[in-house]
Amino acid sequence: MADQLSEELIALLNDQQTQKVLATVDENGAPHVVFKQSIHVAEDGNIHYLELLESSRTNRNLVRAIWFDRKVSIVVKGADKQSFQIKGQPIEVHVTGPLFEQHYASVRQKLGDVDLAGVWVIEPQEVINEHFLIRKADEEAKHPLFRHLDRLAKTT
Repeated sequence: MADQLSEELIALLNDQQTQKVLATVDENGAPHVVFKQSIHVAEDGNIHYLELLESSRTNRNLVRAIWFDRKVSIVVKGADKQSFQIKGQPIEVHVTGPLFEQHYASVRQKLGDVDLAGVWVIEPQEVINEHFLIRKADEEAKHPLFRHLDRLAKTT
C-alpha cells in the first residue's frame, strides 16, 4: 500500500543539501547502508534512485528486493534537523527509454564521463517522522509504563 509523501518531505528529499541514506539487504539478510545523494521524488510521488554502478551491492540488493518482495528504507536528514524514515518497495528499474535518457543526460552533465546503470522506482509505503521529540511523544503515548523508576518517582 502506497503512502503519499507530504509537501515538506518532498521538498526535503529534492533538496541537494539533505543527507540521504539508502538501506537494502543482501541475500543473507545483512543490511547494506549507504549515503546516496541521487535520490529524489518524481512527479508521480514515487521515489527515484539513480544507480551509477551496475555491479554495486546496492544495485544487486535492489534487484533481489524486486525478485523476493523485500523492502528498502530511506532516511533523510535536513539542515534544520528534520529527519524522516521512508520504508518502500522497489517496483521497477529503467535501463532504457525516455526516463532513463533524461536522467542519463543529467548525470553526465553534472558528473562528466560516467555511466548510469538504472533509474530505480521505489514506492513509498510508510513514513516515520524521526525527530526525537515526536518519537518520544509517540512512544510515551503507546507505552506509558515504559519509564525508568526515577522518572516515575518524580511525577508522584
